[in-house]
Amino acid sequence: MKIIRGTDCRTTAWKNGGGATTEIAVAPPGASLDDFDWRISTARVGSDGPFSEFAGIDRTLAVVEGDGLALSVGDTAPVVLDGISEPMRFPGDTPTLARLLAGEIVDLNVMTRRGRFAHRLCRIREATRCDFDGHDVALVVACSGRVELGLAQQRVILADRDTAVLTRVDDAPFGVAPAAAAICYLVLLRDLRDHAG
Repeated sequence: MKIIRGTDCRTTAWKNGGGATTEIAVAPPGASLDDFDWRISTARVGSDGPFSEFAGIDRTLAVVEGDGLALSVGDTAPVVLDGISEPMRFPGDTPTLARLLAGEIVDLNVMTRRGRFAHRLCRIREATRCDFDGHDVALVVACSGRVELGLAQQRVILADRDTAVLTRVDDAPFGVAPAAAAICYLVLLRDLRDHAG
């Protein structure tokens, strides 16, 4: 298990001035936006506008702070996302427009390169056991509040914006126990190249 403290994550302002992105984890380590296999980040969105397009990328988005946004993907009707909505999955190479409902929001964004990795994103609201469900890597993201992780011989506390990275080979199974008011998400990643055929 690897712990990534929120204070160690790098934040980059958008060129258009409409927000900023904080990268939590990326694979391979040090990969750019052009060559990552998977990438987990948060973004502060301060104004309406189009999302950047990523060829060959699948995305899932969840709103973790603020009143929410309406997301228009391609020609489909806008979908409203807020703090209680299920995360929304969409292709990163389809034109996507975001409209804020009532001021700035923070979202959690998972991206995987199609054909290399697949992913799932779900909110953890109560104590849960994770056995990876056929996935290879799990990330527990404590967007806010206290989250306790339990492994066979270890207890770890995540605070605001901390993330734990676990692997099926070394860490299965593990428990996740968010505090009552915590906002906690679980990301599951599956290496499609290892499971081909």
